[in-house]
Amino acid sequence: MASTSVSRVVPASPQKVWDLVGGFDSLPDWLPYIPESTALEGGRVRRLVNPDGDVIIERLVDFSEAERHYSYAILQAPFPVAGYVSTLRVHTVPGRDDLAEVQWSGRFDPDDVTDAEAEDLFAGIYRDGLEALHQALSA
Repeated sequence: MASTSVSRVVPASPQKVWDLVGGFDSLPDWLPYIPESTALEGGRVRRLVNPDGDVIIERLVDFSEAERHYSYAILQAPFPVAGYVSTLRVHTVPGRDDLAEVQWSGRFDPDDVTDAEAEDLFAGIYRDGLEALHQALSA
């Protein structure tokens, strides 16, 4: 099993960041790569569409409002992996109530690619996503 993790400090309080990213169906609010999200099964599944029209279906597998994190599994996607589970987590920055650290991590089994190729793919997605979040919070 391969894994990757990316984190970034963003210019907002942990609660403000969580208010933006903590809704499982809120990706279009801050992530340009996902302009469309439809909640299914009472909000436990999301159907995402990227700008190329690719469909990604994900299931919420863990959620904590108090600890500001959620985890999800990919059920269907155009990615070369299986068994994908990812977590988005918002941390406090000690001594700073105007900043938060956001961590996006995932583990997965590469399918017809090397571990390094799959890790690089998702590290890039996570980095780009956290950059978009930083931009959204800076606007």
